[in-house]
Amino acid sequence: MHVIVPPSWSQPDAVVTPEKFYLDRRRFLRSLGFGIAAVAAAPANLFGATQDLSSKLNPAYRLEALTLTKENAIQGYNNFIEFSLQKEGPHVAANQGWKTEPWTVDIAGLVAQPLKFGVNEIVRKMGGIEQRNYRHRCVEAWAMVIPWDGFPLRKLVELAQPKADARFVKFTSFLDPDAAPNQKRGDIPWPYTEALTLEEATNELAFLATGIYGKPLAKQNGAPIRLVIPWKYGFKSIKSIARIEFTRERPETLWNTVAPQEYGFYANVNPNVDHPRWSQGRERVIGGGIFEGKKATLPFNGYEREVAQLYRGLDLKMNY
Repeated sequence: MHVIVPPSWSQPDAVVTPEKFYLDRRRFLRSLGFGIAAVAAAPANLFGATQDLSSKLNPAYRLEALTLTKENAIQGYNNFIEFSLQKEGPHVAANQGWKTEPWTVDIAGLVAQPLKFGVNEIVRKMGGIEQRNYRHRCVEAWAMVIPWDGFPLRKLVELAQPKADARFVKFTSFLDPDAAPNQKRGDIPWPYTEALTLEEATNELAFLATGIYGKPLAKQNGAPIRLVIPWKYGFKSIKSIARIEFTRERPETLWNTVAPQEYGFYANVNPNVDHPRWSQGRERVIGGGIFEGKKATLPFNGYEREVAQLYRGLDLKMNY
């Protein structure tokens, strides 16, 4: 008899977050005086670049007896601060005239050969996409479980062939003030940036998502390609990536620059390190059925066995 031993991140099916509750980060943006762009519906023109979504669920990331919510439940509250600092009505991204096709991603810095790809070409070079079910933990102390479509970031790193002195991977989102009016504000260092160590970027859990719930990413979800790092707080998973750069020195990142006393570079989920304005010891599962309500936060969001070795010898209370 073939016995399947589920990985440590495996969650019961009841934990899968209904899509209508996906992405509600009100308090996070309010901490800087921000509101949220509400997207209550997502018609076809809100989705990103056309792509082949004929993917299969990677069994290593399966949720037992998985039952997904309806496709049209993907709509819900979201924030994309480039477009709005206030909670607005549906179709915000589309009303701004922002286009996510065609879309190219530059790969630059300390690599053997700089590259530029369209998103669909990236997917083809990665050998197609797979489905993974990941836990998601927001810095605001709420949690979800989300089915993503995409490919391991490790594959793209290998394609880029980083040089021996590359130690970090920097991600930069788009810059288009005409389409995203809040990028004209001077109090935010646009464009949105994030970064990982090279070791983090090549961990098997690090993922580049091009779809969600079997559909291409909606614009408010980071179309056409975004980062997903499930053991870190959600703000590390940068949306709408336009550039990936390999560097020797640790890059500056948006939230760590705006509020360094609140948002550390590593941003690993750690129940023992509170946010200055709330506890991180417990979390609220959004739309989690019998798991609705508060439960204990797990170190590294439940992925400790897979990623703790990345931080051996590092004081995670000082390097939060």
